[in-house]
Amino acid sequence: MSFTYEAVGATRENLAACPPGFHPLHVRTRIGEGQEAFHKAAEAVLTWELHRALGVGIDAAADRAAPGVDVTVTLAGLIKAPCRIVWTAEESRRAGWAYGTLAGHPESGEEAFLVDRTGDGTVWLTVAAFSRPAKWYARAAGPATRGLQHAYARRCGAVLRRLCAEFSED
Repeated sequence: MSFTYEAVGATRENLAACPPGFHPLHVRTRIGEGQEAFHKAAEAVLTWELHRALGVGIDAAADRAAPGVDVTVTLAGLIKAPCRIVWTAEESRRAGWAYGTLAGHPESGEEAFLVDRTGDGTVWLTVAAFSRPAKWYARAAGPATRGLQHAYARRCGAVLRRLCAEFSED
């Protein structure tokens, strides 16, 4: 199955990347402080724990995000969104991944989930994406679809902060 957009991997070098004709998304949430909070957040993102804690269905071809791994996200038990991991990062201060949409996804584009630890020890989650409607119902929903995407990204941050609370130094 092929990706449904051309700029595959664009979020790797620039989380703010947004090709013409797509809508951008960029939500950054403070998760906590310290090395332990970073490690917990990174593992939660890389192993699908964050997404499962959000209450979405995850059917992944591997237990950990890796380039080429196919993932189907199920929303509300009704909407199936097939994706493929296009890049991952596992560095001392940065960890995460992005997936791109495959045929059958209601949107077309790429979404990244990246945890980073800044120089002062603060741990952040950035959810960044570019997308445009691919299915009739996503087009019909118009701006409401983008509102739901922003709410989802904010919820990712809140849930990850809760998952990491016991590990944070603040």
